[in-house]
Amino acid sequence: MAKNPYATYNQSKILTASPAELTLMLYEGAIKFCNIAISAIEKKDIQAAHLNIKKAQRVIEEFRATLDFKYPVAKDFDNVYAYIYDRLVQANIKKDVEILNEVLGHLRGMRDTWKEVMKRAQSSK
Repeated sequence: MAKNPYATYNQSKILTASPAELTLMLYEGAIKFCNIAISAIEKKDIQAAHLNIKKAQRVIEEFRATLDFKYPVAKDFDNVYAYIYDRLVQANIKKDVEILNEVLGHLRGMRDTWKEVMKRAQSSK
């Protein structure tokens, strides 16, 4: 059976990404999973909604697990991630599009800030 070229490309992209790029990919993934969950809720596909909200939760868990608490700002990020995680749990229990849209707003803001940080770090080299 031939390998899926797209899957091979994605695997290669992940293996060669910098930590900053991996963080950006995680934000993008969480956003994608929330969007898929919203679409699934609208189509009354409860299983797909559940699975994709759980995927978004796993991304948030990964963010929390990799925080370095020797930096004071890590506690602030942990609080934000804990809030987002709790909102995802509520969205999953209620299958609530409004909550997912709120989470998307937070995730997009954090992703956009991260992109800006990456851009500034690149231009200061």
